[in-house]
Amino acid sequence: MIYLFHGSDVDKVREKAFAWVAAARAKEPGLAYARIAQEDITPATLEDAALSGGLFIKRLLVLFDDPFESEEDLFEPYLDQLAASDNAIVVLAPKLLASKAKKIGTKAAKVYSFDAPAARSFARGFNTNLVNALAIRDGEKLWLEIERSLRAGDAPEMLHGLLHWKARNLLEKGGGRAYPAREARGLSLRLIALLQESRRTGTDLALALERFALSL
Repeated sequence: MIYLFHGSDVDKVREKAFAWVAAARAKEPGLAYARIAQEDITPATLEDAALSGGLFIKRLLVLFDDPFESEEDLFEPYLDQLAASDNAIVVLAPKLLASKAKKIGTKAAKVYSFDAPAARSFARGFNTNLVNALAIRDGEKLWLEIERSLRAGDAPEMLHGLLHWKARNLLEKGGGRAYPAREARGLSLRLIALLQESRRTGTDLALALERFALSL
């Protein structure tokens, strides 16, 4: 059974997902629990999650943390198998694309969606100066735009999303004047790794973005 947690309010989505996991474990102490980060997702871990617990463990509770963050979608081919499993499969996917959320939602036992108020997340609109600074590889200008955006109240997750969108845009175009094709791919991977490291270690994402800008 799949339980999907998604929405634009990243902090709330994560908070609610882990609270649900804690409540499920308290209700059913015999559940064997595992959290699988995006970089640990493989066909083998997906198959293991779908299988029954085994001789001494009746059921598994598996949380897949942001399985769609990677450019390669390993999760979707196993969607039916996971949905049919007796195990509790929690899919934690903030900012999941609407089309993908709809597809997974049709297979899920329950969908939990938490979106940030539009005024909070998008009041200042698309930050053209920010993405242009990345596109022309001007680290000092990008750092200044990050600083201005943070002071204006933009969430670090929102800024990261814009930067990663621009990196993917450059990659799809085969690079740009400031980034050959290989470097465009590396830029996208660096931003993915930056967000994952921030979540895994608790590093301040705003500070990580500033350091990224100054490293260009």
